Amino acid sequence: MRCCPGQVLRCLRLHWCCRRGRSKVPLWIRETLAYTRVLQRSLYYNSLTDSDVVFDSIFEPVFWMVDYITRRFGTVFVCLVVVLISSIVVIAYIVLLPLVLYTYSPLWIAWHLCFGNWIIVMIAFHYYKAAKTSPGFLQKEKCDRPFVSVCKKCILPKPARTHHCGICNRCILKMDHHCPWLNNCVGHFNHRYFFSFCLFMTLGCAYCSISGRDLFLNAYNALERFRHSDMEQPGIPVTGMGPLIGLLPVGQTDFQTAAPPYTLKERMIHKSIIYMWVLTSTAGLALGALTIWHALLISRGETSIERHVNKKENTRLAKRGRIYVNPFSYGRLDNWKVFLGVEKRSHWVTRVLLPSGHPPRGDGLTWDIFSVHHDVIPV
Repeated sequence: MRCCPGQVLRCLRLHWCCRRGRSKVPLWIRETLAYTRVLQRSLYYNSLTDSDVVFDSIFEPVFWMVDYITRRFGTVFVCLVVVLISSIVVIAYIVLLPLVLYTYSPLWIAWHLCFGNWIIVMIAFHYYKAAKTSPGFLQKEKCDRPFVSVCKKCILPKPARTHHCGICNRCILKMDHHCPWLNNCVGHFNHRYFFSFCLFMTLGCAYCSISGRDLFLNAYNALERFRHSDMEQPGIPVTGMGPLIGLLPVGQTDFQTAAPPYTLKERMIHKSIIYMWVLTSTAGLALGALTIWHALLISRGETSIERHVNKKENTRLAKRGRIYVNPFSYGRLDNWKVFLGVEKRSHWVTRVLLPSGHPPRGDGLTWDIFSVHHDVIPV
């Protein structure tokens, strides 16, 4: 329903006629001010306006700048990840592997070789697939697919769990977030690769940090010891007839001895071990927290975006005395089965513990909203 300016003025004029005796301001001035206030309020008033809308409007320039930087430097972030992971692998093969072969027992050597190479393969495979696999874009062609809303940016009908990415400038099926370290969105078709990469990367960092702790302490103590030895002037006191027969220059009482040999190779080995341990420990803590967070979301059948949406819905319905139930959650175990693509027992090995390029369940356009009453794998 639309109101013309004339109707607004007539309504305001009737209201002011009742108050004419109480105000000395001329009628035409009051009409002009009232009409100006109506125009001003029509520019920003909305019944759906809340604190979130105001916050997004204020920080829109900041969001735009972050999206622009992420879009432009996505390739740089990917190269940085590749360089850091490659440096750890090079140090492991060149520096640590000879130490393992000379100091550990055959059983421990076999364990380190098998686990280390397996974790490297899993990290490389899942990172490549997460970065190169399309997350699932909403097609721009019109079709008879079901939808729940219309995208304000693409002006296209959006299916359930689909959201618009400001960096990719596309609608993503089951969008979780845009990852700058992948230079790609995390969506329906690469969500499993992203989580697997985070999981195996955390395991690899924990493996390097725990197994390399003693090597780190030895390398750090060696650097400190040789640094102090360079600062100090070692010597042996010369007494008796030594000064008289000219063993020392005039005024010198100690015979200077040569410092222990500390080659450049040893220094680089020690610094490489320290670099590896510090990098894997810090990255393991950060990635471990991220992996735990995403594991909780997967257990609930949610994405990062849906977590905020469901929280608002839960609060809104709680005020009405009702309980919100996530329609896309099938139970914790079934959520993991659907997410990992596990359909039988052997898939826990072939699709989870080994590299697997199997597609996810469904097409990302339609979803089952009823709980699964039977387990894919009997428990």
